[in-house]
Amino acid sequence: MSDVKRKKGESFEQFFRRVKQGWKLSGRILQVRKVKVFLPKKSKNVQKMSAVKKAAKQSKQAYLQKIGKMARPESRFRRRR
Repeated sequence: MSDVKRKKGESFEQFFRRVKQGWKLSGRILQVRKVKVFLPKKSKNVQKMSAVKKAAKQSKQAYLQKIGKMARPESRFRRRR
């Protein structure tokens, strides 16, 4: 926690701006943002298993499209007029 005291006659907005500036200079904001979005790396086995599942799903979809059981997907990014 920061040990910043409000000065006599200082408005809350000025005080808060001063506190935020102190956090910014100390690097606390960057550290919190990094921790907030941190995703641990997946293990090799998990990566391999997900790759196998993805390949199986893609081959199944390709087969179904080839025999006519599944329509080809439309473009996801259509142009708006």
